[in-house]
Amino acid sequence: MQLKLYYSPGACSFVPHVMLEMSGAEFEPIMVKLHKGEQNNPDYQAINPRAQVPVLVQDGQPIAQILAIALYLDQIFPHLAFLPAEPMARAQALSLLAWMNNTVHPTFTHIFMPQKFSDQPDVQAALKPYNTQLFRGMLTDLQAAVQTAASQGQAWLSGDHLGPLDAYCLTLTRWGTMAGIKPEAHPDLWAFVQKIAAQPAVARVIARERLQLNMAAAA
Repeated sequence: MQLKLYYSPGACSFVPHVMLEMSGAEFEPIMVKLHKGEQNNPDYQAINPRAQVPVLVQDGQPIAQILAIALYLDQIFPHLAFLPAEPMARAQALSLLAWMNNTVHPTFTHIFMPQKFSDQPDVQAALKPYNTQLFRGMLTDLQAAVQTAASQGQAWLSGDHLGPLDAYCLTLTRWGTMAGIKPEAHPDLWAFVQKIAAQPAVARVIARERLQLNMAAAA
């Protein structure tokens, strides 16, 4: 089995990057520099015409989109229990993962790349503070999910095993610091993110992508 992961440092591709690193399987991490427009190169668009990361390629077959990749990795590495097997627990985990991907993630895109949603400078300027407030509330909801998991005796968001929910949680919280939302605004969430970052496989991915967790401190 030949695996390749096309990723961009700090992007949502961090999620499958962590899953692959946890798997112990051999894979080739291939960096796509979004800030240099490498996603628009013909060679990359031949792999993913939508010009997005991540893309997982197994034996020449590409898979795009976080949810599809996370579910696929969960299936080919079942012993790692990235997602729960019990039907209700699995549905709840997928519900949270989908919310992260289809609601929280696009809200940050409105902050970070408002030009995707309007070509008018005044509209772009208005999108940033409005969506920052929305994102702040979503991080509060994410902290509540962390608190609920802890109250139920769970080590991680979907149970006893680290998985895509936790990796996405770290990514979204880090993005919050990029938007100027300081970690102390959500102390339980920040403590949980630091716990995730301390896991050996996660730490290796953070080092490979050269990430700083608290970007507000770097501002």
